[in-house]
Amino acid sequence: MPRARYKQLVDQFAADIRSGELPPGTQLPTHRRLAAQHGIALVTASRVYAELEGMGLVSGETGRGTFVRETGLPPNHGIDQPAMADGVLDLNFNSPSLPGQTDLLRNALRKLASSGDLEALLHYQPHAGRKHERAIIAEHLKNRQLSVNAEQVLIVSGAQHGLATTVMGLMKPGDVVAVDALIYPGFKAVAEAQHLELAPIPFSEHGPDLIALEQLCQARSVRAVYTMPTLHNPMGWVLGLAQRQLLIEIARQHDLIIIEDAAYAFHAEDPPPPIAALAPERTVYVSGISKSIATGLRVGFITAPPEWVPRIERAIRATTWNTPGLMTMLACRWIKDGTVNQLELEKREDARQRQAVARQVFRGMHYICHPSSYFLWLPLPEEVRADRIATALLNINISISTAEPFATGEYIPHALRVALGSVGIDQLDGALQKVREEIENYPY
Repeated sequence: MPRARYKQLVDQFAADIRSGELPPGTQLPTHRRLAAQHGIALVTASRVYAELEGMGLVSGETGRGTFVRETGLPPNHGIDQPAMADGVLDLNFNSPSLPGQTDLLRNALRKLASSGDLEALLHYQPHAGRKHERAIIAEHLKNRQLSVNAEQVLIVSGAQHGLATTVMGLMKPGDVVAVDALIYPGFKAVAEAQHLELAPIPFSEHGPDLIALEQLCQARSVRAVYTMPTLHNPMGWVLGLAQRQLLIEIARQHDLIIIEDAAYAFHAEDPPPPIAALAPERTVYVSGISKSIATGLRVGFITAPPEWVPRIERAIRATTWNTPGLMTMLACRWIKDGTVNQLELEKREDARQRQAVARQVFRGMHYICHPSSYFLWLPLPEEVRADRIATALLNINISISTAEPFATGEYIPHALRVALGSVGIDQLDGALQKVREEIENYPY
């Protein structure tokens, strides 16, 4: 059996099991029957089932046969993250925190306690945020080459909430959104909840295939394009000015809404201007402080063309009414006194140090990253199954993500997305060494 065909058969079984088409308890064909059905050797049929068993999807019972197991990948694989069990090293999600940040929060809360305007926080806030705080964020965005009026800024409960309210306000069920073939899983969750159709476009290590985007728009009625031009998650690219201008040209020609996700943009030094600065009439810019300060501080912000602001504001009202005033006040004070800018500088440097550790550990292996980001993309050798690697690592208390949560099309590459920001830097080398060992020791 050709190698690619063998992999396709394993992938098809895996997809059918995860989708529920083959529910837990289903008895699969015997090895001999599987071989006869697909015209393959008996040893190859046995190998297919062995792969599925190694992935935790099936179990072989002596004298009975092969059955679909009750459990697949752990529930924290993807966007759904329960509390991490004690002793598990988290290479799945990024929640970076620098030394001294706890004291920074403690001191800030003391100052807030003596503030003269706490009474206002006991009442409803304007849905889009208080005017003076929107002005503070507008001033902050000038550091990212984005000049907007305070009236164009909407304050939300983190960038994820910003994506959700943008979609709720501007789109309707059934709308087609062009996306990269690998994207941030949070947008996939929003699209599923709002019943949008994601249309994947191919890409290289340097960015999306914009010719394919143009062809897609010619063939389909595309409503919007979702993009991360400045430090893409998970690929780490930063689109050049020419790429941004071509994307804008396509969007203008086909009247697309551009949703620009800039959650990781602060990691990139001296990038080209945001798409929102180049095409302000059709771009919604979404970002926040969760990545630059702390993931637990859920303050984000949106900028949008003036005529779209009321529609997004209604979505904020429908979901949270307003961002919690205490959080917003704290964030805006840190923006105004320079704390946010300082933390962004320190986190870029911290990310560089962690990338240096990864560079040493994965020397000789091909991987894709931005030199000052908190993650990297690790394609696996042809015969190595990402599911088996993730399962094996979890068995030794290391949590990591495969490509599946990021994939928007039928093709799911065998690769690992390695988050570098949650593990203490003193533990990072050892954790990454275990990843390399599991790959090099495959098959088990």
